[in-house]
Amino acid sequence: MTQLKKARSGVITPEMESIAFNEQVDASWLRDQVAIGRVAIPANKRHGGLIPCGIGEGLLIKVNANIGTSSDRAILEEELAKLRVSLEVGADTVMDLSTGGDINAILKAILKGSTVPVGTVPIYQAVVETVEEKGGLIHLTADKIFEVIERQAAYGVDFMTVHCGVTRAAIEMLKKQGRITDIVSRGGAFLTTWMLHHDRENPLYENYDRLLAIAGKYDITLSLGDGLRPGCLADATDRAQIHELMTLGHLTRWAWDKDVQVMIEGPGHVPMNEIETNIVLQKKLCQNAPFYVLGPLVTDIAAGYDHVACAIGGAIAGKAGADFLCYVTPAEHLCLPGVEDVREGVVVTKIAAHAADIARGNKIAIERDRQMSIARKNLDWETQMKMAIDPEKARAYREKNPPAEDDVCTMCGKYCAIKQVREYFKD
Repeated sequence: MTQLKKARSGVITPEMESIAFNEQVDASWLRDQVAIGRVAIPANKRHGGLIPCGIGEGLLIKVNANIGTSSDRAILEEELAKLRVSLEVGADTVMDLSTGGDINAILKAILKGSTVPVGTVPIYQAVVETVEEKGGLIHLTADKIFEVIERQAAYGVDFMTVHCGVTRAAIEMLKKQGRITDIVSRGGAFLTTWMLHHDRENPLYENYDRLLAIAGKYDITLSLGDGLRPGCLADATDRAQIHELMTLGHLTRWAWDKDVQVMIEGPGHVPMNEIETNIVLQKKLCQNAPFYVLGPLVTDIAAGYDHVACAIGGAIAGKAGADFLCYVTPAEHLCLPGVEDVREGVVVTKIAAHAADIARGNKIAIERDRQMSIARKNLDWETQMKMAIDPEKARAYREKNPPAEDDVCTMCGKYCAIKQVREYFKD
């Protein structure tokens, strides 16, 4: 029985109890949010040692870190190091997007080492194996796709990105409309290539009930992917993107009817003035299902600093109602990220999520900032380190440039404003 079906039956699961305690919300309220699909709990029955998290309305905004190998670089130890640093700096979930090396072994190792929910994009592995076995992705079959989905589900994957909304009708709309960057989603491109070559419908859309049966068996949360997301600002909020979103709204209701949990993935490159519109459209068209945004990046020219562009967009999206932010690293659009890129990506995205949580009135986020303010007033440096989103970096800066007087910093030194006036503002 899935979390959704249990919630609909009035059951408060251990996962719900844990999440309610951590988020300081009522467990009955959380159960009801799960029951109506506004909160998802990605928790595969086979993922041992999982600390569950809730994603959706009324909860803290969650942050995902993408890790995984490529065809050019496949070193398991590097990916496990990325997993460790993601967990250290507070990623709420990770996704294994591996396309190189022993993909099965890599996924198993990541699942074993992860205490947070793990996601995948199973079409990646299905295509890689098809290319290796038969020489090209055009030889991909529906049976191969679903064999990989079932395999990953049995390993313990908690949520899967599936590009079910890339339909023939949506592709035709994209072709007639025209775009600068066409399709930038790797999964979307794989499926589009296959569909155009065979002149057939998307097998994930055509066999959606088969997908739901597997998801229901293991309680996998389906992350309905945005295979036609815009890859540049000029392509944002166009007809192809919205057509796919409308299809995802239909598939959301279909999944819920089968007691399968759903999240919706959102656009990648969106100008700041269109972000709120995108969030409102998603919530309206997809019955307020949790929204997982990939960025959004608010400019196309931030190469090397795309994590900053992502954080700006993520903060705006979170304030507008997005529930789940996928990080971007400084290496985005340039190369496979390293361990430090992953650290930086998680931290800046957590800052964006936290800023949005404050704007949304979340009491946990607000209280953390209040505690930091009190510590600054008291020149309590140890508490300041604990309250910081990245204590390690904060401590490193302070130790690198120590002050002459321990209770201040070298920015102001003995002329510290707080120190000068605090005697006059004592209670």
